[in-house]
Amino acid sequence: MKRIIKRAILVIAVLLVCCLIGFFVWTQQTYEPTKELLKSVGNIEHEDDWVTFKPSGTNKEVGVILYPGAKVEPKAYGYLGKRLSDAGYTVGIPKFNLNLAMLEVNKAEEWINRNPSIKKWFIGGHSLGGVSAATFAHKNPKLIKGVILLASYPASGDNFSNKGTPILSIYAEKDGLTTRDKIEETKNLLSSDTVLFEIKGGNHAQFGMYGEQKGDNQADISAKEQQDLIADEMIKWLDKQ
Repeated sequence: MKRIIKRAILVIAVLLVCCLIGFFVWTQQTYEPTKELLKSVGNIEHEDDWVTFKPSGTNKEVGVILYPGAKVEPKAYGYLGKRLSDAGYTVGIPKFNLNLAMLEVNKAEEWINRNPSIKKWFIGGHSLGGVSAATFAHKNPKLIKGVILLASYPASGDNFSNKGTPILSIYAEKDGLTTRDKIEETKNLLSSDTVLFEIKGGNHAQFGMYGEQKGDNQADISAKEQQDLIADEMIKWLDKQ
């Protein structure tokens, strides 16, 4: 009997190790920025494990933190970062352990502490990165002025409906992962001060510039077109806050 128990424990331990190794390998198979993005943006600056974009002209002293989607490299959101910095906003896009924002929800604190001259902070994210960004904002209402959800929504425990937090929710018509139905189902978690914007013909992967993504639908517009629509809406909304 003891021998059977020992063998069972050994089998369970081996299976657990295999699962952990498989999970680690999965997290390292990341979505990298496209050549189109790298050509459009040019030199991308880093500060430790942050991709950074700072205004070269007028500085509005307003910061925007963007959490990448699961397994997406921070540089893949470089076009949005560049557009926002050209409009006067300071942008930080972090790289997370195992490339998953949910493992380091409070990562935003690093960038906030490094930039004491910033007077107002906004946080946002793409897909699961947006879920984690919303969690940070919900926990830190005195730090964060508003939330930007890109093909994303708050977790059920982060209910903004009784808060006055400004929220911008941008979603796409052809998104095969964060579907219109999911956006509709989670509207009750958003604040009364929410702006909803649908990108006609857009899909999930083109909220960044990293190529195709499994489970997504084909977009009717180019990645560049979708990125410009997202950036335009973000800047318009931020300018009003």
